[in-house]
Amino acid sequence: MKFAQRMSEIGTETAFEVLARARKLEAQGRNIVHLEIGEPDFPTPPNIVEAAEKAVRDGYTHYTPAGGLMPARQAVADWIRRWYEVDVKPEQVVMVPGSKNVLLFTMLALVERGVEVIVPDPGYPIYASLVTLAGGTPVPIALRERNDFRLDIDELKRKITPRTRLIVINSPQNPTGGVLTTRDLEQIAELAHKHDLYILSDEVYGQITYDGTHASILTMPGMVDRVIYSDGLSKAYAMCGWRLGFAVAPLEIAQRFETLMINTSSCAAAFTQMAAIEALSSPESDRAVEAMVGEFKRRRDVVVDRLNALPGVTCHRPLGAFYVFPNITGTGLDQKELADRLLYDGGVALLAGTAFGDEGKGYLRLSYANSVEQIEEGVHRMKGVLEKTAARA
Repeated sequence: MKFAQRMSEIGTETAFEVLARARKLEAQGRNIVHLEIGEPDFPTPPNIVEAAEKAVRDGYTHYTPAGGLMPARQAVADWIRRWYEVDVKPEQVVMVPGSKNVLLFTMLALVERGVEVIVPDPGYPIYASLVTLAGGTPVPIALRERNDFRLDIDELKRKITPRTRLIVINSPQNPTGGVLTTRDLEQIAELAHKHDLYILSDEVYGQITYDGTHASILTMPGMVDRVIYSDGLSKAYAMCGWRLGFAVAPLEIAQRFETLMINTSSCAAAFTQMAAIEALSSPESDRAVEAMVGEFKRRRDVVVDRLNALPGVTCHRPLGAFYVFPNITGTGLDQKELADRLLYDGGVALLAGTAFGDEGKGYLRLSYANSVEQIEEGVHRMKGVLEKTAARA
C-alpha cells in the first residue's frame, strides 16, 4: 500500500509497544511485572464515578459545544485560580478527549515548515513526533542528571534561533521525574518575552510532587498571553481511561483549538466533563489525590533505595511524577539490550531510556505506578538478570 510520507516520519510511544509485548508473553503463561506503563493503579475516586453516573442519568449523553460545557470550563478556570492564583476566563479553557490533543492542536495551530520547536531530551516522545507531523523541526535540549534533569538555561539560550516559535516544557517531567524551579521558569519566561515565543507547558503531573511545591510558568508576569497550559484528569485522579484533558491558552489560540476540535473529535464526552467539575471542585477529590501522592512518595523511596543497591546501577531520587530514570552505565550493558533481557529473561517490563531521546542513552525508565510488592519483585528480578549477565561475562 502507498502511505503518506508523514507516516514514515512520525514516532511512537514505546510504553504501549512494550505493554503489547508483555501482554503477549502473559498470554503464553509468563508472569510479568509491569513497570512500563504510566498509569496509576488506583481506582477513580468514588465521588467522581458517582458524578459521572448521575450525569449519564441526567441526560449528559449528547454533543457539547466544541470547547466544552461552560460549567466544566468554568470549573477549570476556578481550579486554576485556586491552584495557581492566576485569573483566566472560561473561554480560554478547551476541554479535549485526552491531553495529547492539546499537544497536537498546539503544533497544528503554531507550527509549519521552517519553524523550530525546542523539546526536552529525554522527553515524552510525542512532542517531537507531533512537531514533525506539523511540518516543523524539533530541536532537542538535553536534560542531564547532574542538573537534576532540569534544562540548562544557557544551553536553551543557544538553541533559540530566528526560526524558533515554541518551547516545550514538562514539569514534573516524564521520564525523569525532574522538576523545574521557580528561577528556571522565571528565566524561561524572560526568554519567551525577549524572543516573542510561545511556551507549551505540559503539567499533567503537576499535582504529583514530593518535598516541595510545584511551580507553573503560567504564574510568571505576562505569561498568560504566551503559555499553552496542558493538563488533564488521567494522572492525578486515576482517570486514564476516561480520556479527558484540558487546555488553558490565550483566547485566540483557544478559539483555534475549538476549530480543530470541530475538525477532529467534535467534543469531549459530556458526562466526563460533568465528572471533571466534581474532580476539580470537591474536597473529597483533593483528599483522594493527597492520599495517592503520599503512597507514590512511599513507592518512590522504595524503588530508589532498591535500585541503588543493584550492581552497576545508580538512581536519582525524583521530585515529581511517578517515574525513576536509573543510570545503568555501570553495568556495561546497552539500555535497549538490557530492557529486552529484563522482559524476556526476567519477566520485568520497563523501557530503555532512548525511547525518550538520544540523551536517554545509559538509562532505563521504570514506572512506580504499581504496588510496593510488585516493585520489589521487579527489582529482585532485575538483580537476577544482572547477576546472570555478569556471570556469563
